Amino acid sequence: MIRIRRMTPADARLGMRLKQQAGWNQTEADWRRFLDLEPDGCFVAELDDKPVATTTTCVFGVIGWIAMVLVDVPVRGRGLASALLRHALGYLDEKGVLTVRLDATPLGQRVHEKLGFVADYPLVRYEGALPARDPIAGVETVRSEDLAQILEFDRSVTSTNREQLLTRLFQEWPEGFRMVRKGEQCVGFLAVRPGAAAFQMGPCGASPSAAPLLFADACHRHPFQRVYLDIPAANTAATSLAECLGLKAQRRLLRMHHGQTIAERIPMLWASSGPEKG
Repeated sequence: MIRIRRMTPADARLGMRLKQQAGWNQTEADWRRFLDLEPDGCFVAELDDKPVATTTTCVFGVIGWIAMVLVDVPVRGRGLASALLRHALGYLDEKGVLTVRLDATPLGQRVHEKLGFVADYPLVRYEGALPARDPIAGVETVRSEDLAQILEFDRSVTSTNREQLLTRLFQEWPEGFRMVRKGEQCVGFLAVRPGAAAFQMGPCGASPSAAPLLFADACHRHPFQRVYLDIPAANTAATSLAECLGLKAQRRLLRMHHGQTIAERIPMLWASSGPEKG
């Protein structure tokens, strides 16, 4: 029998074990962030009273995200992922969400489609060690007073108010945030944070002139570090830039939605924050 309950901090150990099975990059800090941002919207599925699967949600106004749909290998194929997704959709509906989004793995895509999710666009995960670069002029350290500019810029790119997410990422790893201005306006930003297997580069929203500066600056600040970078496949300038840095395509994800379509500015979206929150 499947029973779904709220996730608690004690379930981080389960989450870490399941994400390790899947070979994902999350840390315990990521699981704490999921719970802090949406404490009532993270769930564990139990099978015969044993916790065996997880999912998380996050609400950005009328837009919600589902992530971390993980099922223990021995019990896959028994409806746990579908049960969790239905439960998460019900929770988000009660919160007034009009659009639910997620980044699907090839393994999960069929399950999502059966529940009414449709494709938006593919993303490609690039992986590799960053080359060393000289210091880059025009790229600045982000201060807390700069966050309002970054949030406004991010909204213009993603059509989503991600204030709680970006503020939390900045609080956790402020040294990972960098930005480019034109006059007094933000024209690009990049966040980098540590992961279990590699640094996660993203989110990155930027103009076509600012993005190469931000990527080169990341090489200067994190030389020879292994990174993951999730890029919309349609942003060919971003994929070319990643390849010029020596990064290799590792896997593909499919961004999907349930409900109303969200119009993102793909040429300005150079890296996702990761599959957890887009």
